[in-house]
Amino acid sequence: MKLYDYFYSSAAFRTRIALNLKGLEYEQIPVNLRTGQQSQSDYKAQNPQGLVPALSVAEGTLGQSLAIIEWLEETYPEIPLLPKAPWDKARVRAMAYTIACDIHPLNNLRVLNYLKDDLEVTEQQKTEWYHHWIGKGFDALEQQVEAAPFCFGDKPTLADVCLIPQIKNAMRFEMDLSPYPKLRSIWEHCMTLDAFVRAMPENQETAG
Repeated sequence: MKLYDYFYSSAAFRTRIALNLKGLEYEQIPVNLRTGQQSQSDYKAQNPQGLVPALSVAEGTLGQSLAIIEWLEETYPEIPLLPKAPWDKARVRAMAYTIACDIHPLNNLRVLNYLKDDLEVTEQQKTEWYHHWIGKGFDALEQQVEAAPFCFGDKPTLADVCLIPQIKNAMRFEMDLSPYPKLRSIWEHCMTLDAFVRAMPENQETAG
């Protein structure tokens, strides 16, 4: 497996967590979003969207982190990231989608760059935008998660895989997380697990 990756991308971060939790070996191929490497023709030949992550396997190359993780779940089911019961599985997906579909798209790098470069908002306004949309999502998640000791149950699931990168981003933008004790508890527990720690942006060889 080859993972086209940027160390600070939260979508790539969640994919690294999933690969680590499943105990899979993969080669990381850095794609520098800051220098525009994702828009170069050689990378877009792999992933026409020009985004990270992308996972290259024998069958081909797949983009979109949730699609990659779903493929991993079906192909390597021995260490599951989703519960078996349909209702429980739907609950975990709902939490994950709150993050991956409602929070993250409004706060990723290309959106923040557009706010700053095209709409010419100030740094303070950009930060307020960032905090606003994370807060909307975290307000709901704080009520939805179990924190026992993960988002759902006693094993990490897709919800935790999505939550930890989003909390890391919130910390990076100095957001006050005191209103979210359950989310903070999940973060603290996940930070005791090697699969999450190894996936952290600062622990990637290309970090810097």
